[in-house]
Amino acid sequence: MASSPCGNGNFDSGLEIKTRSVEQTLIPLVSQITTLINHKDKPKKSERTLAAIHRVGQAVSLAVGRFVAVGEAIAAENQELKDEMGHACFEARRAGDAIAQLTDVGSALPSQSDGRVTVFSDRTGMVKAARLLLSSVTKVLVLADRIVIKQIITSRNKVLVTLDHLERVSTFQEFVQIFSQFGNEMVEFAHLTGDRQNDLKDEKKKARMAAARAVLEKCTMMLLTASKTCLRHPDCESARINKDAVFHRMRCALEQVIEIVTEARSCGENRILPASIYNGIKDFKSSVECLRENLYSLSPQSVGSQLEVLVERTEDFTDSAYTSHEQRQAILSLCQLARQDTQQLMHAWIEAQSVHAKEATEDMEVVILKTCQSVSDLRRELHKAAVGRASDLLKVHGEQLPLRALKAAGAEGNLEAVAEYSRTLTEQKEQLVETCRLLCHVSGTEPLEITCIHAEETFHVIGPQIISAAQTLALHPSSKIAKENLEVFCEAWESQLCDMALLLREINDVFEGRRDNHKNSLFPGDKRPYLSLPRPGKHSANLKTAKAVKLDAEEQTSIAKLGLELRLLSSDVDTEVEKWEEQEHDIVRQSQSLASMAYNMYLFTRGEGLLKTTLDLFHQAEVLSEEGLQMCSSLRTFSTQLVDEEKSVVMTEMEKLVALCQQLQMGAKTPVQGKTATFQKVPILHVDSSIQTTRGILTVVISLLPFCNKLNKKYKSERSSLGSPHDWKERQNASTPVKEEEALNSKNSNGFGVKSLEQHVAGLNLLESK
Repeated sequence: MASSPCGNGNFDSGLEIKTRSVEQTLIPLVSQITTLINHKDKPKKSERTLAAIHRVGQAVSLAVGRFVAVGEAIAAENQELKDEMGHACFEARRAGDAIAQLTDVGSALPSQSDGRVTVFSDRTGMVKAARLLLSSVTKVLVLADRIVIKQIITSRNKVLVTLDHLERVSTFQEFVQIFSQFGNEMVEFAHLTGDRQNDLKDEKKKARMAAARAVLEKCTMMLLTASKTCLRHPDCESARINKDAVFHRMRCALEQVIEIVTEARSCGENRILPASIYNGIKDFKSSVECLRENLYSLSPQSVGSQLEVLVERTEDFTDSAYTSHEQRQAILSLCQLARQDTQQLMHAWIEAQSVHAKEATEDMEVVILKTCQSVSDLRRELHKAAVGRASDLLKVHGEQLPLRALKAAGAEGNLEAVAEYSRTLTEQKEQLVETCRLLCHVSGTEPLEITCIHAEETFHVIGPQIISAAQTLALHPSSKIAKENLEVFCEAWESQLCDMALLLREINDVFEGRRDNHKNSLFPGDKRPYLSLPRPGKHSANLKTAKAVKLDAEEQTSIAKLGLELRLLSSDVDTEVEKWEEQEHDIVRQSQSLASMAYNMYLFTRGEGLLKTTLDLFHQAEVLSEEGLQMCSSLRTFSTQLVDEEKSVVMTEMEKLVALCQQLQMGAKTPVQGKTATFQKVPILHVDSSIQTTRGILTVVISLLPFCNKLNKKYKSERSSLGSPHDWKERQNASTPVKEEEALNSKNSNGFGVKSLEQHVAGLNLLESK
């Protein structure tokens, strides 16, 4: 169970805050109640201070009343929540009234002994009322959150019904009509699940949600072309197989989303992930290092068994036909060295136990260090092998030779050639699947493990789908729809290769300590458009696939100079980000994401990386612009805690960032709109403009990062000191009672944060009423 925001542990059993919005909504409430409880306990209070306390108490009571009214309205519209919500609202109202009564000191002087119970005479009562208010408000929010889950389930059900209709259509006219409805329903589902993904606190759930939504994004376009192909060639078995596979995968992805949001037992997040070598090494080192403190918590045999299990997992590397002889020998040698060091450790350990030593001896300390070093060396070698193979495969597959050959053979109606190149693609698929499995072993975080598994499953599924699409084209070589269908599946394969390159960089960053070991920048909580679902107008029955083009040598040279500066700026962003203590901060994660995408654009200017065409570049630019706008949202939230002058600086820079992101977004969309842009080469001007604008975005981010870092440290320090009455007093000027009044009446108090609580629940209620 998640700990309560105020650390008092008095929340209802089983009440867990699982989303950031609920958690962040409670923070101002906790902060301001803490301020009230920790007021200066001086023998004399000024009239202004007493009046301020009275006004705050009344404001809380009124705000809680409005908040409760919203909660009761939600309860009235949702009968299944009526009893629970009603009880939580009653408790919140009772706590608000108690706080109002305890702060009713406007006309009472502390020196008077009229028997009135106030915040000054009943500190315990105030603490109890505050805890009750926090608990009941949290309960209302968590119950209201169930409505969001209900919306997602309802949206999924609508999609499933329409999906069933799509699968059974028999005419183009019927298909066009139903697919239009399906597109609108998918857009709604995309928005709901994207917001939910962004809101989840659990990084593993975020990664699983992102993987499921990535499947839905790619499958939506596949569903369109596969269905059209099946309608045009109803007696073609390969076309039917191709279409059925797409529908099945979409249903599985939809079910996975629901399992995540409802936390069903069958949810993949609850299934045990494949045992990775990284986790095995981490656990083994932890067991060995614990011996420094306690020689008797484990048995020598258990540690020895732990190592053997770890060594057994390395067989995925050593038994692979694709592992070089040198790498296999290096891994086996390091496994043997780890065994020897562990055996020495066990001897020293048993000897220390025999003399009843209370802590590790000097001999044991030496062997502990050797053992940890040997398994670390093993991890480094395994990382080198997995990442090296992945890099080599991406270089080889970057040319897409089997895909080109399949397209050509299919267009010629050459079934024999299709069969031959299908065997080549199948072999490449097996290599990629195995490589993803090895990357999973060394990924370093559970979210990245999930991403590796998603990549493995995607290659495993799309490979056969490309082959069935190629077979269909070979049987009907003059069919434009069959050709378009094969193109879509090949693009999905290429897109997954691009995602794999990003995954590879992320794994390297974690290994080298450049990323938080609990985060995943590929599938972050913030919405990543290249993993989101289709947007309105992007899919229709008459959609043409935009033709991607490459830059020629002269054009490549003209933008190379721009790219160099982009690379330097992305490095500067990484440098500033590393200075933040709070690596989980939204601004940090979004800055890292912007830098990563800008680096991909830099590689494009050099003719490297997996952004091969101008279409790839513009898609990346659009993704970057939306991530920048998401960062603007985070900056706006961050600025609410700042004073006027600080807030003005942040907002000014944020406005610059908004303008640049919108400019980049428009520029990225312009080249690929309309029939002319679909078939003509994109002018170099658009590429130049996109890179120039991206450079401007990074420049603003670099100026914001150190300033926001400084402010974040400042306000974080102030918030942490609120927990100590002594420290709070030290920071105040004891001779100036107005200071306390200012704290109570601060513009950041927001009625103890209740106003923002009202807005949160009102937003949920508004969504439910739509």
